[in-house]
Amino acid sequence: MTTIIDYGIGNLRSIEKAFEAVGTDVVRTDDADTIVQSDRVVLPGVGAFGACMTEVAARELTPVVREVVAQGTPFLGVCVGMQMLFSEGHERGTYEGLDILPGAVVHFNDAANATADMPTHKVPHMGWNTLDVHRDSPLLADIRPGDYVYFVHSYHAQAEHDADVLASATYDHAFPAIVQRDNVFGVQFHPEKSHAVGLQLLKNFAALN
Repeated sequence: MTTIIDYGIGNLRSIEKAFEAVGTDVVRTDDADTIVQSDRVVLPGVGAFGACMTEVAARELTPVVREVVAQGTPFLGVCVGMQMLFSEGHERGTYEGLDILPGAVVHFNDAANATADMPTHKVPHMGWNTLDVHRDSPLLADIRPGDYVYFVHSYHAQAEHDADVLASATYDHAFPAIVQRDNVFGVQFHPEKSHAVGLQLLKNFAALN
């Protein structure tokens, strides 16, 4: 069973339908026991980092997420769900993240690798972009460097450790598109909107154990 954490934010039905499309048994819940006992766990997210973290905390799910990660269960953060894996977010203030991956979430224009002489792209970064894959992973089976996925975001993660970045994309500058540390994965793009590539990624995640 793959469990999607339902903390009241986001169009959870869209990613649920995407998992169903690849033949995965999936449930949406905020029940701690169900989440902890799941074979795989997904943390979705849309909107603002701080609002998402507030709702996760309000449902007392922060320690649940950490328990799932600590016990080695495959865990996938999607969009803001990936951003929340990091130490802190700087969207409309500074907010603590789950601190599973060291690093911060920053606006495109505030990124450390953004420079004044770079061409200015419209923010949010919205639309199709290619993946620059840095290393192999079971999550990327049958996904090739240069494949297109669909993004909608104004903020992105800055990982403290390059080894945590599985693949990047470039929009003015490079940013993490997929992260992984042990059993923890995250994608900045929307797999449910990324057609065959997104469905393949969800199929790969559902095969992890």
